[in-house]
Amino acid sequence: MAKYQVDSIRNIALCGHCSTGKTTMVDKILHRTKAINHTGTVDAGSSFCDCEEEEKAHKYTIESKLTHFDYKGKLFNLIDTPGYPDFIGQTIGAMNGVDNVAVVINAQSGIEVNTRRVFNEAKNLGLGRFVVINKLDGDNIKFDELVAQIQDVFGSECCLMNTPDTVGGGFSAVKSCMDDEAFIEQVVMCDDDWMMQFMEGEMPTEADLAVLLPKAVAQGLIVPILCTSGKNEIGLDELLDAIALAGLNPGMNTRTAKDANGEEFELKADASEPLVAQVFKTRADPFVQKLSYFRVYQGTVKTGDTVPVTGSRKGLKIAQLFQMLGNQTVALDEAGPGYICAVTKAEDLYTSTTLGNATMNEITFPTPMVSLAATPKSRGDEGKLSGALAKLCDEDSTFKRDQDAQTKELVITGMSELHLQILRERLKRRDKVEVDTKEPKIPYRETIQRNGDGSYRHKKQSGGSGQFGEVHIRMYPFPGGTDPAEFCTKDKFPTLKEFHHDPEFNFLWIDTVTQGSISDNFKPAIEKGFRERMTKGVIAGCKVQDIAVELYFGKMHDVDSNETAFKTAASMCFRNVFQECKPTLLEPVVKIEITIPNDKVGDISGDLSTRRGRPLGMESAGGGMQTIIAEIPLAEVTTYARVLASMTGGQGSYTLEFDRYDIVPGNIIQDIIAKNKQEEEEE
Repeated sequence: MAKYQVDSIRNIALCGHCSTGKTTMVDKILHRTKAINHTGTVDAGSSFCDCEEEEKAHKYTIESKLTHFDYKGKLFNLIDTPGYPDFIGQTIGAMNGVDNVAVVINAQSGIEVNTRRVFNEAKNLGLGRFVVINKLDGDNIKFDELVAQIQDVFGSECCLMNTPDTVGGGFSAVKSCMDDEAFIEQVVMCDDDWMMQFMEGEMPTEADLAVLLPKAVAQGLIVPILCTSGKNEIGLDELLDAIALAGLNPGMNTRTAKDANGEEFELKADASEPLVAQVFKTRADPFVQKLSYFRVYQGTVKTGDTVPVTGSRKGLKIAQLFQMLGNQTVALDEAGPGYICAVTKAEDLYTSTTLGNATMNEITFPTPMVSLAATPKSRGDEGKLSGALAKLCDEDSTFKRDQDAQTKELVITGMSELHLQILRERLKRRDKVEVDTKEPKIPYRETIQRNGDGSYRHKKQSGGSGQFGEVHIRMYPFPGGTDPAEFCTKDKFPTLKEFHHDPEFNFLWIDTVTQGSISDNFKPAIEKGFRERMTKGVIAGCKVQDIAVELYFGKMHDVDSNETAFKTAASMCFRNVFQECKPTLLEPVVKIEITIPNDKVGDISGDLSTRRGRPLGMESAGGGMQTIIAEIPLAEVTTYARVLASMTGGQGSYTLEFDRYDIVPGNIIQDIIAKNKQEEEEE
């Protein structure tokens, strides 16, 4: 049996904006609880938690770090998370493995961009929430105003559980607010009977509060506010006491899974039930190759067990279970509900993978939005780079790589330029691969705006058998969303033999050839010729889409006709007719949602209009923030992260989502064509 029972486990992530002191706080807590025997500092690069080389060099957290310790007989699994929004994927992964979140706020800086994001994410996940006001020993702190701001932005359910004796250099202790009527009134709202007793003047005892508090936190009726100075270790014991008392144990947070028949069921934090666990973090470790972190929700897993794995035909043999302490592994024999463990060299495990005969929902990560074209600095490193990028994709769900079929570029995509910079540094250190990057080409498309008709004869004679093929085609615009069956009616095509649709190009092939002018044997070669030309492009070297081509006539030669001849004739015919059909370029248009302070709305709206953006609406984001919703060409926002940061002093954030392709304005088309041709010549 696992050492700790469900009600004695607290899983909690420390989240918030950068420079709030989360990592220092974790270091100090680990030392106070004797989990480690020394503490370093972030600034000196000697922090226990910031143990990656990139973290030591930059002096901020890049990866979430799982730690564990015993506090007054309870097992705490405490996760330190990055504060920069650029590494939000690490934070979201950690949140999906815990039951509680402590949102840490710098008392001097107040609520910042990532503060809002992590608080709302915790709320959406149904986690127990705490607010920790840290660095109360700093200068120029307006404590009452900050508490009012927290309640304004996050709700009146945010209540002080303790207060500082003073702020600034004299801060030395915190005082409990648990006997304050305002605090108690918020707590008893979770229980109708106690609410009535409170209204009649009865006050709950400490034992009563121990029962009511976690219920109130679970229902979101109270968000305790706690006061600390992590650096000077003030309020840390009270913080742990609060989490032990009011935090959710693993049995209080409802999670679901689907069985083999796809039926959803609620997980039970019961060691005797069948195992259900989920991987929430993957790490490529230079010594053990791959570490998979998972949370046990139901059942028990032991070292030596073979357990089922979602998507794998064979079970996973657990060679050794580990608890994690930063980057150190501590051997573990058995883990029950609520435990957070790790296994090594489990190649079938990825972030979101479920262990057991059930399937949990995949963890939802934000879509990365900043892309760069990447090439290895050293020739011959292509294979090494490919393997290294695969590892990065495994351990970072907000990093993507893609070989663009149109531009032939290897495109890496992350949350920001900083995110990609850090990953490049990791590639250089860990995998010994240096990478050159540049802005990627925009994946423009080519299409036509009117019908056209034409033919092409390919004839080649050079001794012996030659080549001969002649094709006649009609070309039509075929806008996205058009029904092929409604387009290919007998009224429009009386001699229709067949048609088929390719959704990749939105290409409609129509065969109306009569009297055997072209053998059916050559038609696949003709279609292949069309497709090859559509991939190469005609006017700007971009893929062709939204087009219908009717093959209605042709000529053959008994001896010289072959597949090669007809493929060539088809490609050339397509090119010539396309140029007569008023060709144009299409560009990707994205939906953008930008969250900014109220006083920046005018500046951002004006900037969007200069970028060909079209506003769709605006809504309040709370706390003096607005969200602007607009659509805008992707080409106008490839470097928007740095622009928005500059215009809002780092207070703005945004998301992008592909919407559609739209026609490029005529005054821009020629510039794109000229640029593409120049790049082709340089390559």
